[in-house]
Amino acid sequence: MKRYSRPCSTQHGTLRLPQALLLLLNTAIAGPTSDRGTQTDAARLASSHWQNINKSDYRLLQLLNLFAVSGSGLKSISVGMVKLTALCGIASVLWLWSKRNEKGKAGEAQDWLDAAAADAAATDPGLLKKYSTVRSYTVPLTGFTYPGLRTFYRPHHQETKLPRVPCPVPLLVFLHGLGGSCAQFNPILLSLSNLASCLAIDLPGCGVSTFEPKAWGAYTTEALVHLLTVVIEAHRAAEEGQMVIFVGHSMGCSLAALLASPTSPHAHLLSQHVSGLIAICPQAYPPTEKQVKAVKLVASAPAVVFDLFRRWDRRGGINSKSVLRMAGADTEEETKKLQLRFNKQSRSAVWQRMARGMCPDYSSDSPQGGLPGKEVWAGLNIPVFLAAGECDSVTPTSNVKRILEFLGRDVSAIQPPSEKASLPIAAAPFMSEAILSAERPRKHHDSGIDAEDLPKPDDDNKTIESISVSTTDGSLVTAENGTTTDGSFTTADGPLISDTTTSSSNNPSPHTRRLVVKTAIMPKPAAHSLLFAPSTSRIIAGLIGSFAADYIDPRLSLAWQLNYLSTEGKWDVKNLEKWRAVRPVSEPIADVFRAMKTLREVDEEHTPKVLTKKWSGELCAVVDISHDNPVYDPQGLEDGGIPYHKFPTVSKHPPQPAEVREFCELVDKIRAEGRQGLIGVHCHYGFNRTGFFLVSYLIERMDFRVEDAIETFRVARPPGIRHSHFVDALYVRYCQGLKRAPTL
Repeated sequence: MKRYSRPCSTQHGTLRLPQALLLLLNTAIAGPTSDRGTQTDAARLASSHWQNINKSDYRLLQLLNLFAVSGSGLKSISVGMVKLTALCGIASVLWLWSKRNEKGKAGEAQDWLDAAAADAAATDPGLLKKYSTVRSYTVPLTGFTYPGLRTFYRPHHQETKLPRVPCPVPLLVFLHGLGGSCAQFNPILLSLSNLASCLAIDLPGCGVSTFEPKAWGAYTTEALVHLLTVVIEAHRAAEEGQMVIFVGHSMGCSLAALLASPTSPHAHLLSQHVSGLIAICPQAYPPTEKQVKAVKLVASAPAVVFDLFRRWDRRGGINSKSVLRMAGADTEEETKKLQLRFNKQSRSAVWQRMARGMCPDYSSDSPQGGLPGKEVWAGLNIPVFLAAGECDSVTPTSNVKRILEFLGRDVSAIQPPSEKASLPIAAAPFMSEAILSAERPRKHHDSGIDAEDLPKPDDDNKTIESISVSTTDGSLVTAENGTTTDGSFTTADGPLISDTTTSSSNNPSPHTRRLVVKTAIMPKPAAHSLLFAPSTSRIIAGLIGSFAADYIDPRLSLAWQLNYLSTEGKWDVKNLEKWRAVRPVSEPIADVFRAMKTLREVDEEHTPKVLTKKWSGELCAVVDISHDNPVYDPQGLEDGGIPYHKFPTVSKHPPQPAEVREFCELVDKIRAEGRQGLIGVHCHYGFNRTGFFLVSYLIERMDFRVEDAIETFRVARPPGIRHSHFVDALYVRYCQGLKRAPTL
């Protein structure tokens, strides 16, 4: 065989172009291997093996291999030239076809958008559209100018009213991964943007950002770190000492670690102003020397050829290898659709540059540059939250264990979720004991976080008992912790904030910066797409919010913020009109409940006397879960044949597990009486606390899934639970694959 016809020959140590392209095509169409270790996604894609290719794929490779022809030299050259001519013709047709499509859309897309960016802009979530601008940034240390970066910045809607002493509430900075975009953070941004000001960018050439500059040096890990510093400093209130909390996904975790760690070569840029790091699907190691060679091989291919291979990899749509590699085979269809969209929006030339740029230089004794490893991760001295998916084959859960080892923490407590745990979470049969750790202490066995990690007031550990109230003497009798207290009934309007909640004058300070580590391994089918998967995104948002308030800055608790910002009484003119606009009684909820707003004795329509006449026979009891004395006489309900039950709870904070348990027991008792009608439950407006208790009952007693119970309440009582941290708390609490985690 001639030297130029050898399938895998090299010349001067370099793989020859035709064979390199075939190897790339093989890599693109090969499925994921079962043993992935700690490879990066780029290296893993580039190092698949030939044996994974099926027979039809192999025949295609043989057809495309211009130089793998048996026979005489003249015949080999002739057949090879014919194949080369055919391939050039096909490539020309594809090029002309793409140009024609671009011309057809030229009038619709903005000049600075290419096809991928145009699609990203067309499918951009509403929150990102509203608060995004396209800005130019020049980085003095590298000399690169990035003329069209999509910058999402949403100031906290009450930023001017929150305390700014000793410093403003931290800035949340979101960093996406290789081939990703900040649109992938949208599901958790919907919740976390209520806690603090949020900043995110589409890295150059990603999402809506323009692919400028084209220089490969502008896409190295070092260049991106310097770019992020410029962007953050343009939005951080540096003169007031505002701190930064990083929320990274995949490669974004590595960029965040380089900016946050005092042992990073870039520590001087921002590390002293970073107060926390949230790493979702982190990568513990940089690519190995062998993996670097594979990545360089992929990066050396012409972008148009690599793009063709990626299109081949996406054959099969939502069930293609391209999608299943990231989202997992068993994930829900909506997640697969989102992953396919993001894969299509990822530009090949940008992917090649960033993948090449994250590779260390192994020419010296120790690797230089690229993604961080042990030295950088081990230097972190701030609160760190690590999350991963059990079925993630791109950045497996072993990366979380290795980072814990780097940080000097014991990883023996980290175990994978139970094989019985899965997402979405079904509640049948639901064991409430699983979240009542206060009554049944247990050892920490894995890395999950349960409901007790959510923010709560100081007195939330109290168990509040409920009793039926008899008002024959005109007095209101309630019981807390078994102690009965009598109080004169009054219709006076109660204060918005009870004496047991945090006073608005209380201004807590940020927690002292120290290393605290929390981890969460999401149960199957959670994979690399868990950031935006409907079954996991609300759980992730709840865990992040809890961790930030508990270990970074207590002012990041939405419950604290709501109390701090409350300056009006419940019955001020504005709130009175708001109360009047709310529908008094909801539609039936699972044939057990009706959600209500509180009654008022002085109201003409929603008062006990009117309610008992209108709803006689349709309500078998009323449960009042407001904390203060009611602004109506419960005796009016009793006289009308509707028993009244007082179950006091604190507003703004998600109800605690013990409260939910006792509420469920109270409802069970009422239902056992067999009275005709449904149970009316009210707080003030009948949305948040009422929704939380009713949804919890549907899950714990009626075998509803979390998302189904929340939707059932929303349909009957639109718009449903309004506080995002209440919804997040429900997802966290009833995710059975997550158990209480040790604080390491």
